[in-house]
Amino acid sequence: MGDQRKPQNRVAETLDFQTTTTPTGPAAATTTSPAIDDIVFSVSNVELIDNPAPTHHHIRRRGRPRKLPEHSEKPDKTLVASPTRRIDNNGASTIHNFVTVEASTAAAAASRWERVAVARAVPSMDAVVKVFCTHTEPNFSLPWQRKRQYSSNSSGFVIGGRRVLTNAHSVEHYTQVKLKKRGSDTKYVATVLAIGTECDIAMLTVESDEFWEGVSPVQFGDLPALQDAVTVVGYPIGGDTISVTSGVVSRIEILSYVHGSTELLGLQIDAAINSGNSGGPAFNDKGNCVGIAFQSLKHEDVENIGYVIPTPVIMHFIQDYEKNGAYTDFCIFKKYQPISPCRKDVGLSNF
Repeated sequence: MGDQRKPQNRVAETLDFQTTTTPTGPAAATTTSPAIDDIVFSVSNVELIDNPAPTHHHIRRRGRPRKLPEHSEKPDKTLVASPTRRIDNNGASTIHNFVTVEASTAAAAASRWERVAVARAVPSMDAVVKVFCTHTEPNFSLPWQRKRQYSSNSSGFVIGGRRVLTNAHSVEHYTQVKLKKRGSDTKYVATVLAIGTECDIAMLTVESDEFWEGVSPVQFGDLPALQDAVTVVGYPIGGDTISVTSGVVSRIEILSYVHGSTELLGLQIDAAINSGNSGGPAFNDKGNCVGIAFQSLKHEDVENIGYVIPTPVIMHFIQDYEKNGAYTDFCIFKKYQPISPCRKDVGLSNF
């Protein structure tokens, strides 16, 4: 009898899955083990095939040349939703979980943007303080006595020269003023240096050296433009900790200052300003103070309308105090106004 050759099992060449051929005849159906270095098993219909590492020798295969898959320019679209298994040359299998890599990359990018957002929204929170004031209004009907005392809470912030700015209506008719720093339960007694009724700004100071430890003063910025982002920081009602609200500049015009019954330059913003936000700073994207929150419009037909004292008015108040040692006045047109402050502004002596 001549030599009878046994039929050989051939492995189908494919990139998605492996099939085996069953010989015909009396031989039983058998399955061959993989021997090709780039065969991939996948648990899903879509998978990512890595480029095989270059080798010094090339194996020449029979049949038609295999067609290589076209790689997408964006590899993130070819990431599978489940792990894939790859058979190495030595028969060992390794699992590549591309979903974990994609998630970690997205998480890193998200955390980076969160750090940038926090840095822009909360530039100098430690410089913002809470103001506790006890008020006793005079009784004009009975001048020899005062009305019943009441207390209020507001906000303020630290500036250079161991000074604190807040609103004038926050310390109006004060009998005692105390300040508390963020993250501290200690209240420090403050001294009122100047009160500007027209511009609704007041200047305070604290004698205790402990209060000024670890506090950096706020830096002032230029007058913002329309649609510039602003962030208001303070201690409004609704909680005891610091609060941050953000918005944009909606309007820049001469506003009516309710406390001083005057009209000065002001900013309208759409950030929420509630009771307790008075005296708190408004920051821009660079972390500089561009105003002081002082009033808001409450009406059933409007919402998110708050007003901020801009830096030109603030700087006029500070420079007036530094030049004269006290607050004098704004040289603005009134029906009845003392002429002494206006003469002092232009360098003339009083009568």
